[in-house]
Amino acid sequence: MKRHAEQYLKHWLFKTNRKPLVIRGARQVGKSTTVRNFAKRNNLELIEVNLERHNNLNKIFKTNNIPEICREIEFLTKKDLSSPKAKLLFLDEIQATPEAISCLRYFYEDLPELAVISAGSLLEFTLAKHNFSMPVGRIEYLHLGPMTFIEYLEAKGETKLVDLISTFSWDIPFPQTAHTQLCAYLRDFLIIGGMPEAVNNFIETNSFDNVIDIHLSIIETYQDDFAKYARQSQLATLQNVFQHTPQTVGNKVKYSNIDPTVQSREIKTAINLLAKAKVISIVHHTSANGLPLKADINQKIYKLYFLDVGLMNTMCGTKYFSLETLQNSRFVNEGNVAEQFIAQHLLYAGRPNSNPELFYWLREKSSSNAEIDFIIPWQDKIIPIEVKSGKSGTLKSLYQFLSQKEVKQCLRFDLNIPSKQTIQQKRTDNSLIDSELISLPLYMVDYCNINHKKNI
Repeated sequence: MKRHAEQYLKHWLFKTNRKPLVIRGARQVGKSTTVRNFAKRNNLELIEVNLERHNNLNKIFKTNNIPEICREIEFLTKKDLSSPKAKLLFLDEIQATPEAISCLRYFYEDLPELAVISAGSLLEFTLAKHNFSMPVGRIEYLHLGPMTFIEYLEAKGETKLVDLISTFSWDIPFPQTAHTQLCAYLRDFLIIGGMPEAVNNFIETNSFDNVIDIHLSIIETYQDDFAKYARQSQLATLQNVFQHTPQTVGNKVKYSNIDPTVQSREIKTAINLLAKAKVISIVHHTSANGLPLKADINQKIYKLYFLDVGLMNTMCGTKYFSLETLQNSRFVNEGNVAEQFIAQHLLYAGRPNSNPELFYWLREKSSSNAEIDFIIPWQDKIIPIEVKSGKSGTLKSLYQFLSQKEVKQCLRFDLNIPSKQTIQQKRTDNSLIDSELISLPLYMVDYCNINHKKNI
């Protein structure tokens, strides 16, 4: 995600009608580091203000007086903003200073030559407590998620494995040795996850114990943030949804399973807040009758995924296992873990400035339930995706979907080397329809991100 983010930042920097940029993402996914690296690589003088440490600036931002605000920042940072060329003003943790959010529009209107980036966590929590909205039309967004599996491999220095995935061709046999190595790295990633601090620490120390400690610290920080930025009346329900989601990823949401004592409206509000804050993700059912998929969604039928597979596993109890158990044992929720891994990659496979979204398909009948894990648009096609945690598994739901929707291509993620095959299904009139089933190993989900505009 960070590589794609920096590419977008460079595009944003040289736009003729550049607007202040708001980086959206959960706490500790690497927003601040991404901005600092971007400034350094593009020879920009970085003027950084952490508004969580200087929330006394809220009063000055409330004036919307840009010259006065700039003077205040100059004395605070001991840097000059009078000639803004080749400078980048970075307002970090902007949710701690609510008036700075609405003030972004005045940087755009009064000082457009200054590049301004802000980043914040739980912005919706702040907005819900104040009587103003985001300055729509005067700002741009960049959405940031955890590190991807390919970025993990890059951090490990496994450039040959990265090149193998990035340049994969069906014309060249996939090396079995590389497959074995990638499956082992995948196993580690499912425990470590994509939170940058956890990844960096594991690379430095090779200690899963340290990773678990970092996960626990991040989880505690999130819960502290809820208490800091959420309304007191929402706090218990937010905590319940936060704790419930890792245990039930990939399952259709039933409010009574989250908390039977709370009204469904309150639980739905908490879910929406956590989703907008990118702590969890809502994946809606779509009828998948055509594109765009969002036109066919049912707002009442959806499932949830967590921010990160590593955090999810820690919250589900891997913190109690030994290193040997973590690396060599199968877990009862491996299907959910595989789905979470694929979901957090597919969510951020689109444009970085577009709100992440993902869909699935569900048919509920007394005699024949069917569910497709994910549905994605690919060029002008609809692609159903099935996720398997091992090397085998039935495709009954996929066959039913292919028969009903007459889709010509489908995708399966499992632990086998890449393969293609043709499968046949009967239409309602008993005529046959051919579909191509493309099987990719779970670790090749980034191949979809890289080649999203090409044929699979």
